[in-house]
Amino acid sequence: MSNQAVAAGVGLARVMAHCGGSPSAAVHYLAGAMASAPGNPEPYAALAELWRVKPSELAEVVQGADSLRTVLAQSYVNFLRGDMDGAALAMGSVTGVRPDIAWADAPWFGDERFLGAVSADALAEAAMRTMDYGHDLDTETMRERFRPWFQAVDVVSAREPLPEALAKMAILLRACGLTDASFALCDQADSVERIMLTEVVRAGTWRKVGDYQQTVAAFERALALEPANWSLCLDLADVHAEQGDFTSAVRLVDQGLRHEPAELSLRAAGAAYRARLTGSVADLSELIELAREMPNDSYRNLLIDHACAGPALPAELVAEARHIRNG
Repeated sequence: MSNQAVAAGVGLARVMAHCGGSPSAAVHYLAGAMASAPGNPEPYAALAELWRVKPSELAEVVQGADSLRTVLAQSYVNFLRGDMDGAALAMGSVTGVRPDIAWADAPWFGDERFLGAVSADALAEAAMRTMDYGHDLDTETMRERFRPWFQAVDVVSAREPLPEALAKMAILLRACGLTDASFALCDQADSVERIMLTEVVRAGTWRKVGDYQQTVAAFERALALEPANWSLCLDLADVHAEQGDFTSAVRLVDQGLRHEPAELSLRAAGAAYRARLTGSVADLSELIELAREMPNDSYRNLLIDHACAGPALPAELVAEARHIRNG
């Protein structure tokens, strides 16, 4: 949006706020101007003016934020109120929905008052929210839009180096293709305290760069930190299965089942990997039964593909499994 159009939107918002008596409509127009030109300070100045004049009415408008524009306005209102954590979380939510807009170019997001007060936990959660909808962030264009996020991560991680928060921030860096920076943040987290999550994040980053051995090593370190964690057993089993090592995959699933014998995904993975390894009819039959209950279709389909490649399995049983996969 041009500066002239932004000014027009701000002017209309002021009319609606004062003469029209509708803070809600004013917020709508101001947030629209922000969305079209996130770095333009004029809409924020107008919203700050509205906050000074009608704080209770504006608070009511943004309190039950249920639209993209209202959440965007909520992020700045939270900043004005001194609620920097709330401001960060709202910004993360907006960014997750439309990462193709450079929302974080908002002047307040790089303000020292924000960067000096937002907690590491809140910024980490906000960073996770930017990835909620699975958009591809690993492009030069996206990295440019996320530049203020990277600056915020640098500042807050240096000020408050909490290992779990740093690990979550490292996930965003990885998603944006900044794998070296993601590894560095994991190393920084380790220098404070070694935790399981950091190793899991590191494993995912090694997987992204295509290093299988380092991926396995990181997952093994994570499992050593939390040996009773069935989910880690399954993660590591899946990595081995991806590489065709179904003997190790079965061993790790069995290890997880000792800690959580009723877990559906473990039972299904165990049946699939044994069927792939040995051609067991009983295991493929068990997978077929379990597959009908699995909520994650993509993981279910992956397990069926592995199982159906087992040696000398009956064609009719394989067809039944593939019918579930394709259905």
